[in-house]
Amino acid sequence: MTKWVYRFGGGSAEGSAGMRELLGGKGANLAEMCNLALPVPPGFTITTAACTAYYANDGQLPGEVETQAKEALDHIAALVGGKFGERDNPLLVSVRSGARASMPGMMDTVLNLGLNDVTVEGLAERAGDARFAYDSYRRFIQMYANVVLEMDHDLFEAILEEYKEEKGYHLDTDLDAKDWIGITGQFKALVGSELGKPFPQDVNTQLWGAVNAVFGSWNTPRAITYRRLHSIPDDWGTAVNVQAMVFGNMGDTSATGVAFTRNPATGEKQLYGEFLINAQGEDVVAGIRTPHAITEEARKKANDKRYSLEAAMPQSFRELRAICDKLEAHYQDMQDLEFTVQDGKLWMLQTRNGKRTAEAALKIAVDMAAEGLIDKKEAVNRIEPASLDQLLHPTLDPDAPRDLIATGLPASPGAASGEISFTADDAEAKTAAGHDVILVRMETSPEDIHGMHAARGILTARGGMTSHAAVVARGMGTPCVSGAGALRIDADAKTMTAGGRVFTEGDIITIDGAAGEIMAGKVATRDPELSGDFATLMSWADEIRVMKVRANAETPEDARMARSFGAEGIGLCRTEHMFFEADRIVAVREMILSPDEAGRRKALDKLLPMQRRDFVQLFTIMSGLPVTIRLLDPPLHEFLPQTKKETARVAKVMGVEPAVLKARMLELEEYNPMLGHRGCRLAVTYPELAEMQARAIFEAALEVHENSGETVTPEVMVPLVATKAELDMIKGIIDKVAEEVHQEAGTQIEYSVGTMIELPRAALMAGKIAETAAFFSFGTNDLTQTTFGVSRDDAARFLNEYVQKGILEADPFVTLDVEGVGQLVQMGVERGRAARPGMKMGICGEHGGDPASITFCGKVGLDYVSCSPFRIPIARLAAAQCETGENTHSTA
Repeated sequence: MTKWVYRFGGGSAEGSAGMRELLGGKGANLAEMCNLALPVPPGFTITTAACTAYYANDGQLPGEVETQAKEALDHIAALVGGKFGERDNPLLVSVRSGARASMPGMMDTVLNLGLNDVTVEGLAERAGDARFAYDSYRRFIQMYANVVLEMDHDLFEAILEEYKEEKGYHLDTDLDAKDWIGITGQFKALVGSELGKPFPQDVNTQLWGAVNAVFGSWNTPRAITYRRLHSIPDDWGTAVNVQAMVFGNMGDTSATGVAFTRNPATGEKQLYGEFLINAQGEDVVAGIRTPHAITEEARKKANDKRYSLEAAMPQSFRELRAICDKLEAHYQDMQDLEFTVQDGKLWMLQTRNGKRTAEAALKIAVDMAAEGLIDKKEAVNRIEPASLDQLLHPTLDPDAPRDLIATGLPASPGAASGEISFTADDAEAKTAAGHDVILVRMETSPEDIHGMHAARGILTARGGMTSHAAVVARGMGTPCVSGAGALRIDADAKTMTAGGRVFTEGDIITIDGAAGEIMAGKVATRDPELSGDFATLMSWADEIRVMKVRANAETPEDARMARSFGAEGIGLCRTEHMFFEADRIVAVREMILSPDEAGRRKALDKLLPMQRRDFVQLFTIMSGLPVTIRLLDPPLHEFLPQTKKETARVAKVMGVEPAVLKARMLELEEYNPMLGHRGCRLAVTYPELAEMQARAIFEAALEVHENSGETVTPEVMVPLVATKAELDMIKGIIDKVAEEVHQEAGTQIEYSVGTMIELPRAALMAGKIAETAAFFSFGTNDLTQTTFGVSRDDAARFLNEYVQKGILEADPFVTLDVEGVGQLVQMGVERGRAARPGMKMGICGEHGGDPASITFCGKVGLDYVSCSPFRIPIARLAAAQCETGENTHSTA
């Protein structure tokens, strides 16, 4: 018989931390805490396998699940001394999801299950506190109605807010037992009127309704969106955890909170978190009440006049600190914990590896290596390469003027400016239209995930450092300020009021997620400076990795930035980008539109000194590091004049009538320019173009060598080659020019000529092409385009649907299609090196900065990857992880 249910509690468990795939992260860690003899309310976990069976059987669970769950429920009752559904001593449970990958706020939770009109009376009598009992009951009705019965959460909030306003109450804690009894009645009446049937009173109906709802919530739009954003497979499924309730809302001796063993924003080694007295866990993370600091140190630092857990409940605080230390040492990672204090007794409800900012992840990894908890290799593996993006964005210029309008909590570091948007849908739409947006909400919920992902920054009036907005923003690397209580946000009127000033939708504001500040208007920023923990960890990565990392760069600014980020050369200099500058575009157009070679050479003579100067700058900046220069590649139509004024200007320079140029432009038109007259085909038809570029390269190399003594070894790369004959011809032109330059200068330089493998035929014929080429660089942008038969300029219109519908695992222009395009790359590597052993090979498409693609590059034996400057640290770290053989990241 299949085991669908695993018990935990009473000092032992049937599961362990190693059973994450079956029990989910929450269930596995609850079992592990029991095995560590920590105070954990007893419960049981229904496995992820049951979730898989649920979807395989059209939303029906195997019959054995209910039988095993009933036995486990009886086990809980025996441990806590209550009985499920019994009036005098009712057992109440929570029902929570728990996937193997942490998905905060994505899945649905139900607390206080087992309450009904009868058991609530027994709970009130047993606790001696009717207020607590009916507060718990109204919470249960609201959660159950929302999660299981699919009613709008706001309908219940409206009743509560209207009642509080009528009574003159400000906080939920102002309501007494009589108030909650009345609210409970209104909640039940709302359910009856909305659904046409009463709120379920049978506790078993409640339980299985909740279990099925949790399994069903795996495929809600918000869960699907979260998985897509975080690359979590759809077939993993979620487990369900049913656990005896402990109550943080039993009065002033009870509390609930969230703690991190280290600061998740900075990585500092200090207990960090928030809590509320007389509350349940959802109050802390949902942002309904602004929570208190756990430690006195944090309270003072925040200038918070309210009490801390350390001051209010010193014994529980000491126990919590000891448990935090024990769990961090056990898991060898920073832990994110949930706890409840019920009538003075501490209970642990969850532990997991805590999400953190990239800055914090670096500091925690480096510090833990220094503390001996982990080694350098593990420290390198702890960092998700893509998360380094969080460190590579601008921060506010400290000298820039600021119009501060409000402050809140520094929930997620980074600075962002944008137009105010009050809804997630509006934020997504405006971003798609090209606007920078700050999503401004009273508080965010999981339904806002798409707008949060689209926004440049997030601002909320409610919630703490562990609220939904804060956790999600930190995971995305998006700046966020939460708990800005001075703000008055009216989403219906689309206004935000701060200090008497009213801001409307479309007004520009700036937020500083590191300082918790909100400013009117746009504030100037500055580029990041990477040092300290970043430099330490990157040095460890560099010790481990074998694959080199180069930059795609053609401007001095990009080249300098690349060097500052640790580039080991330039893997792709796209010479056409140099031709668009105002001082040379006319000469380029003159060259293209000239009807004969003489006219083209005249224009190229103007471009030669400019091109030579470009290369002198790049060679100088790279100081002897390899520089791969690609000859002109794009279709010529990209350079043609677009307006009458531009056409007239070129005609004047060439001494012809504009009508003559228009006729020539018509001759150059192509139906499919990306597969037309471009790449090496330009050099075949216009060899003088390749001559000019080769001369500029070699003269620049000699000039730099003479001026600095640096040995410059240019790598000349011929694009879009399909045949060996093409490369033979163009290499002949390059070699001829090199010989001429050497004779003119009386000295020689070393150089090499290679090609880009960016056509399927080139990959197939790599063995023959390698007889001529000294190196290969895989141009995976075009190779993907030509393999799929998809224009990358048009693909965005439909590829997202391909990913959402499971046709493709990822956008192949973002992450390399290993199965198809990757097969061509591997074929090119194997056939090329069979013909030329030890042949240098790299990749220079945008995939060169994608961690998953870099892993593949390491597997097939590429010597280097080349990517945009800001992706270089990501590539360095990903290349190191290729060598460690581990691609799991604790912060994922």
